[in-house]
This record gives sequence, structure tokens and C-alpha cells, in this order.
Amino acid sequence: MVPRLLYIFSANALDTSGFRIQPVKSSGENCNNHDQIPDNCQDHAIHFIQTFALAGEPVVLNCPPFRYKHMDASSLLFNLTWHRNGSTEMIPSESRGNRIWSHGDALWFLPASLEDSGEYICTQRNSTYCSDVSLHLIIVNKSAAQYISYPQKAFALSSGHLVCPVLEEFIQQDTEYELRWYKDSTLLNIDNKKFKARKGTDYLTILSVSMDDSGFYTCQMTFEHETVKYNITRTIQLQILGQKKKSIPVIVYPTQKITLAVLGSPLTIPCKVFVGANSHTYTDVWWLANKSYIGTMYKQGRVTEGESQKFVENDNNYIEVPLIFNSVKEMDFNTDFMCVAQNRLGHQVQATQVKPEDRPLSWYVAVIPVALAAVIVGGVCMYRCWRQRSAQGYILAPGQS
Repeated sequence: MVPRLLYIFSANALDTSGFRIQPVKSSGENCNNHDQIPDNCQDHAIHFIQTFALAGEPVVLNCPPFRYKHMDASSLLFNLTWHRNGSTEMIPSESRGNRIWSHGDALWFLPASLEDSGEYICTQRNSTYCSDVSLHLIIVNKSAAQYISYPQKAFALSSGHLVCPVLEEFIQQDTEYELRWYKDSTLLNIDNKKFKARKGTDYLTILSVSMDDSGFYTCQMTFEHETVKYNITRTIQLQILGQKKKSIPVIVYPTQKITLAVLGSPLTIPCKVFVGANSHTYTDVWWLANKSYIGTMYKQGRVTEGESQKFVENDNNYIEVPLIFNSVKEMDFNTDFMCVAQNRLGHQVQATQVKPEDRPLSWYVAVIPVALAAVIVGGVCMYRCWRQRSAQGYILAPGQS
């Protein structure tokens, strides 16, 4: 889940697609002064997706764990440090007396201020290797909270859930946290028949969603550090979609009742099922052979069901389950195969039979008649040409000049 500004990731998002790797030549030996920035690392990555947060609230930047794989595998010991781009000093690892401090692979701002906006670099180093990654942080005023909102959707005439995002770093163990929910700056009554929420959960349930429920929602929790309490605020923009349509599954392939196969050859028959706007989890798809399960009919595993593939095409959901023959045998030609798709609204069955297909003639066998015909036609043409030239006196007798 990301804020609705383009290409925004939360500080806790760890999608490696947000990185651009740039090799950097080392400029010398490692620096031993831990208070200063060491020499350039061999590898440098840029997390070009920015993190946005509100001024006056805690913020956490995490050094992505995927960078660990670049460290020397022969040694599990490495040193991780943080510094701000353009600064020559490392950010301290102790929180007491420091508003910005590091802890493990995380950089904490308690609280963040507008001047904290900028680029921060975490560096991982051991005795033989070094790599670092740059992360960009932008702090905005609370009046701009709607511009860094998180988009979420719900369907009309059904129950909807709003999730308060990016709270992992602030939920303390063994504490039953509680969120406060607002809509358009008005505190919601979560004890009525419209909204429900429970302590220790990060979501709000909206019963019987209507189009009027669209808009901006705010979730807020209290975070305490060293006896100081801070607010954690997230803004969500809820979009209401039309009533969620449900339908029975429709088998779109195979459509033919006969599938041709070559004896002794492998064969795959996919069963592709359209499930529309339904969730994939509500529909089951399987194959039968002579009204028996495939595993029962083919205990040796010569014919098996492949893994169920769930995918989306043109905003519609599909499920595909292939029937896989390691090699086609005579008995398969006398077997009735059926693909079955079923959900709570209904089911559909599509039958198909495997029939033998003659092996095609080799290309050179097919070419032989054509080649013979060409030779015959060519010979006739040459004979006619010779007769014609002979009749016109162009053929010289032997010995003449």
C-alpha cells in the first residue's frame, strides 16, 4: 500500500524494484574513524522512491535487507552506519539526547521536522566489502496530509475494511494499542451500526458501504518513547466502487469435445476458467477421468493435474489448471476427461476426449511427388525446345564449322 503521490513507498516497503545499482570504485583503504564518512563503497544503490511523513511525528527509515547479499559470505560480521548526504558525520546510535538516531538497520526521527527532508545513506561494511543505499525523505506540514494519502477501495452494498498503513515500527509488543478514526476531521463513533473497530487491530470495518462513504479518513495512534508521547497519523482516501458482481464460473477452454494427440507423445490440455470479479479463493477447478479423480485413475502419475494458476486479464479474474500427459497411450483414447469449475453460485463442466492424430509425413516424403513432377515438366519443355531449334536449322551436323 502506498500513498497516492506518484511513486511513493512507505519507509517499511522493501520492493527491490525501487533500487538502481551503481558500481563505485573504491578510493582507498577503509577509514577507521567511525565518526567520519568512510571511503566510497564498491556498490551504491539508490532507492529512488521517496518516503513522505508529517512534521512533528515519528518517522523510521529502514536500510533494505536485500543489500546484505552483497556482503562477504565468509564473514557474518558487518558494521551498519547512517549519515546524511553532504554531512561528514555519522548519525549516532544512541537515542538519549538525540532527536535523530540509528538502531540496528533503522534510522529514527523523534520527531521529524521540515528541515529533515533530504537524502540519507546507510552503509554496510565488513573487512572485505562495502555497499550502501540512499533513501530520500520528504517531511510535509500537517495541512498537506491529504496530498500524501494512501488510496484504498471498497464495494458498495458490502462490508469494507480500511487498513491503517505502516504502523509496524510503532506497535510495541505486549501492548494493546488502540486507533482513533476520523472522517473529514470528525471523530467516528465506532460503537454504532455503521463503523466497527477493536483494540489491537489496525483496521476499521464499514458496514453496508454506500457511495457517501467515499472521502478522506484519518487513523491515529499514540506512541510512547522514553516517557514522551507522540501521535502517529495516516490519511486514507477511500474510493467506493459499484456493487461487486458475482457470477458462476465459465470454462472458456477447452471448447472442443475432441483433443487430437499423437500416440506416445506428451500432451497438455489447459482448463481456463473465467471467474469475473469474484475472488480466486471462491472457485475450485479440477479434472476428472471417467468420473474419477486424476490421482485415482492414474496412480502411477503418468497423467497428472498441474498447479492452479490464478491471473488477471482485462480486469477479470481467471483460473487455469492443466491436465498433463507424460505420454499418450491407447487407453487414453477410450477415456472421458472432464474439467469441473465450481463456486458457491454454481458450477460448469466441460468434457473432452483424446483422439489419435496420424503422424504427419516427413517433409522430404511430401516433397518427392513435387520434385518428380518438376523433373517431368522440365524434361518435356527441354524436348520441345530441342525439336523446335532442330526444325529451324540451328543444329549443326558433326564436322561442320
